[in-house]
Amino acid sequence: MIDIHNKNYQYREAVATGQIKLKAETIRRIKDKQIEKGDILQISALAGIQGAKLTSTIILLCHPLFIESVNINFEISDTGIKAIAKVSSNGKTGVEMEALSAVTISLLNIWDVVKMYEKDNEGQYPLTEIYDIKVVKKVKR
Repeated sequence: MIDIHNKNYQYREAVATGQIKLKAETIRRIKDKQIEKGDILQISALAGIQGAKLTSTIILLCHPLFIESVNINFEISDTGIKAIAKVSSNGKTGVEMEALSAVTISLLNIWDVVKMYEKDNEGQYPLTEIYDIKVVKKVKR
């Protein structure tokens, strides 16, 4: 790990986004609240928050941070769901990896909750795809 003991505490914020492509029928089920496992967005938001908090455990060289806020929002389109994670902290290092972890874990949980609807007759996922995960904003002041 990089030595950060001489760095000053500063406000840190990062926003990351990512998307999951889903079948039209799955999107309809989500909008109509017909997902057998429950409220997909609530489940996925909570999972994403936990993912942000566990970042230093799963990304080996990340510093453990005191995360002060994690917000995860979703935008549903006709072809999938976009996840937006905003993480903030006052610390010595940035929160980009925490925001990326939050988005990724949120999207993985969406996949898990809807996988029964996404499979084809052979048990494969020909359409389902997680993509375009990136940091779209970083603040340090």
